[in-house]
Amino acid sequence: MRTSGADVQLAADYFHAYSVVGLLAVIGVLFVAVAFGAGRLLRPVVPTPEKLLTYECGVDPVGEGWAHTQVRYYVYAFLYVIFAVDSIFLFPWATVFAAPGFGGATLVEMFVFLGFLAVGLLYAWKKGVLEWT
Repeated sequence: MRTSGADVQLAADYFHAYSVVGLLAVIGVLFVAVAFGAGRLLRPVVPTPEKLLTYECGVDPVGEGWAHTQVRYYVYAFLYVIFAVDSIFLFPWATVFAAPGFGGATLVEMFVFLGFLAVGLLYAWKKGVLEWT
């Protein structure tokens, strides 16, 4: 099987494109390594007991470092994120709803979407997630 000059040139162009990407990756890695190395060499290293303490907004740490967090805070945050992100979908729907020919279909789709949200909110309410006790 013989290869023509055009095939060899095509392969050379193909590998040349990847060599440019490889060269840029190597330059990027070297740039980061040099920046970290320069930072390590140039920074002052004077460890003192005050610097080795855990910083807690200017308050001296007291007790052990382990604290229990109530799960309900995460649930409220999760519910907020769900409804905040879902409410963003209402704005494009409002613009499409005004367009001619999309009114009925988009209205049904939005009521289905809001129905899913209502079912999720009802589920959270029935489970007692929304009660602050």
